[in-house]
Amino acid sequence: MPSQQRAYLYGLGAVLLWSTVATAFKLSLRYLDTLQLLFYACISSIVLILGILGLQKKLCYIWPQAKAGYKTYLLLGFLNPFAYYLILFQAYDLLPAQQAQPLNYTWGITLALLSIPLLGQRISRWEIFACLISYLGVVIIATKGDLAGLHFENPLGVSLALISTIIWALYWILNTKSPHDPTIGLLLCFCFSLPFITITVLTFSSLIVADWRGLAGAFYVGAFEMGFAFVLWIGAMKTATNTAKISNLIFLSPFLSLYFIATFVGEQIHNATYIGLGFILAGVFLQSQLGKQSPKKIHRNN
Repeated sequence: MPSQQRAYLYGLGAVLLWSTVATAFKLSLRYLDTLQLLFYACISSIVLILGILGLQKKLCYIWPQAKAGYKTYLLLGFLNPFAYYLILFQAYDLLPAQQAQPLNYTWGITLALLSIPLLGQRISRWEIFACLISYLGVVIIATKGDLAGLHFENPLGVSLALISTIIWALYWILNTKSPHDPTIGLLLCFCFSLPFITITVLTFSSLIVADWRGLAGAFYVGAFEMGFAFVLWIGAMKTATNTAKISNLIFLSPFLSLYFIATFVGEQIHNATYIGLGFILAGVFLQSQLGKQSPKKIHRNN
């Protein structure tokens, strides 16, 4: 099979998995609190990635990479999965999935804005315009289209969803400086994050889960959203002869996600969600096209 065709298959697999996560979050949170979901999902990710590295015969490289960059992975692990997913899960707990998912999708715009002070990148007037387009979409979704009244149904949930984009963007900006294997790096982030998660869940929640469906949901979130989808996406980027075409696949994810939300969660998708999502995607796409000359580009969706 030609490498570009294999890259499309890997990329579509990752996008399909990312499209299901909003639904998986909402269904899992019916049986778990946010801390329990984070704890069991993190463990699932660690087990899965260890298995993948075992198949790739890379287990022997884990300790040298951890030893060389333990300070970095301690910081990255605190940001993701601990802080990022803790805040994101809380946003999903407070908001309808059809609101939380598109709001989280603005992380690409947040990344562009944070790259200015942190990476020394410049931003043009057109890129600023692209950011404003996306954040207009945020307001449309958060107010359910009531732009005149500007009534936010759940301002805390909206704030948490947007804060999660800042943490995610910071995590990836710091990751751009890492020369190490990205899959091993992901494993180390989860391993270094696990003590933070464990202490928090034991302090504020419990490890006891009353319903097996909660554990099943946490396993799915950890194994497929946090773990396998990332590995597939890395495979797509490494295999592709044209990474730009593969990167554009991420624009399928939010629309597929809304379909899954309506079908499995049972939410009736508001017209304002489609309109707001359209603005968000237009801004993200425009910004990505304008920023193609940037020295480093990062592509990821959830």
